[in-house]
This record gives sequence, C-alpha cells and structure tokens, in this order.
Amino acid sequence: MKTRITLLLLFLGLSLSPVFSQSNPVMKLFPEGTILHGNIPYMQDTLKKHLLDIYLPPNTKGKVPLVIWVHGGGWLSNDKYADMGYMKETIAEIINQGYALASIDYRFSTQATFPAQMLDCNAGISYLYDHAKEYGFDTDRFALMGFSAGGHLASMLGLSINQKVDTFFVPGTSRDFKFKAVVDFYGPADLTLFPGATDPKSPEGLLIGAAPLDRPDLAKMASPVSFVDENDPPFLIIHGEKDDLVSPRQSHLLNAWLKVKGVQTDLIVVPGAPHFGPMFDAPEIRKRVLEFLKINLN
Repeated sequence: MKTRITLLLLFLGLSLSPVFSQSNPVMKLFPEGTILHGNIPYMQDTLKKHLLDIYLPPNTKGKVPLVIWVHGGGWLSNDKYADMGYMKETIAEIINQGYALASIDYRFSTQATFPAQMLDCNAGISYLYDHAKEYGFDTDRFALMGFSAGGHLASMLGLSINQKVDTFFVPGTSRDFKFKAVVDFYGPADLTLFPGATDPKSPEGLLIGAAPLDRPDLAKMASPVSFVDENDPPFLIIHGEKDDLVSPRQSHLLNAWLKVKGVQTDLIVVPGAPHFGPMFDAPEIRKRVLEFLKINLN
C-alpha cells in the first residue's frame, strides 16, 4: 500500500512538496500574450490551498467561455499546476480557441476529509461566477476538466450541481452556476471498486476517513455514480487501457450510468495508455476534446 500511495504522489513527476511560490511554473506552456491572474484567494482567507489561477486568451472581444481545471494527485498531493506539464498542447489549444482557463487548488485529504474538497472547488467556482464580469467570463458557458482525483472531483461537481447538496457548498456562496460540459480524464467513479477499499489508509480511505467498504454510506456520498440523473451535462470520459492505479472499469461504469439516464456521453479508452502522460495529449485525443468543448460551449 505504501508503494501505491507513493506512486500516486509521484504520478505527475512533480515534487512531493507543494509549490507555494508566487511564481507560475507553467506559464511558459501557454501561448504568447496569455493574461495571468495568479494566486487569487477565492475564500478570502490565508490558506494556501484556497488559491486559484486564471488564464485569459489574448485579444478577446466579448464574453469568453471558461474551462475549469481540477488537478489530480490521489486527493493528497500536487497543486493547481499539476497535469499541465504533459497536457501542454491541449492547454495551448484551449487558449488559442478563445477559451479562458481557471485552475483551482483544494485541501488535501490529509488536511480535511471529504466533502472538504467539494466545498473548496465549489467555492472557487462561486468566485469565478461572482467575478465573471471582471474577468470577462460567459457564465452560461462553464466547463469542467479534471484528471484522476481531479476527474473524480470534476465529475462530482458536474453531476451534483443540479441536486443542491447543501454539504457541498460553503454557506453564503453562490450556487447559481451550471456546467455545459465535463471532461473526465481517468477519474474514479465508485470508491468501493478500488482494490484498497478495505484499507482506511488507502487514498480513497483517507479521502472519506474510513475504508470505503466499512463505511459504504460515506463512499456512496463521495462517488460520482451516486449523483447521475437525466439532468446532467454532457460528458467526455477518457481512460488509459493499461491504467493500473484507477481501473478503466471505473470509467466504463460511469459511462454506462450516464447512458442509462439518457445523458450525452462518450468514452475513449486510449490503447496501451497508463494512468497519465503525454499519450493523453496526442493529436487524436486533443481533437476529440476540443470538438467536445466546441459543440457544448459555442
């Protein structure tokens, strides 16, 4: 299990120490002229995990659609710069196509158990919604994009928003936003499907504060499949065939539930691909992602 957690911590090839510098280590990945609003405190407090970054395309006219980026890391590592390093061509194309991008930090499971991560992400999105006029966002064209644990959270955010779950929102924050699309890269869909579901020290156990199979009630509340209904936004789900950290069965299950409820969904299983890496930034995958965003955000 220690090896598995270490792999999750390292899977993005980043340092295990969080990056709290005021410098932006990924700005070089963005097209020239991209406008950065960095390290914005979306909760008006001093927690370093309550920050977000906004990247605006250059020379924009009128309101722009917004892609909200949710990083991975087993719910216990990395930061708002994570996953960008191996998705650099996709990031550049998002900006070149005239979309804004916002990346949100959230508390680790070792700092606060679920639903703290939902509280943080929804608070960040509330900030983006409330300040849309200031940054030029079109509040009718919000999309989510998440990776691994971030794919889980993006799915949770997109699926639960129409069910008005009070415990997922900080009191007093906006809840009026909606999502037009969700792109889920290899995110967990059901916490009880993990091999470590009997282990409270597994990443999924640390997330909810108990072994998922000992507390199926907590696992259900933290599993995207629990919130699928006919009013959900369209999904594009992408998973590696050879993923040994999050089984492709997770994405197959979510895709099946969405189909059962009549929600527009598409599942891409990338042949030979592992849990993460540049295979997900390949031209054919990037094309599908941008087409999906164009159909649903334009």
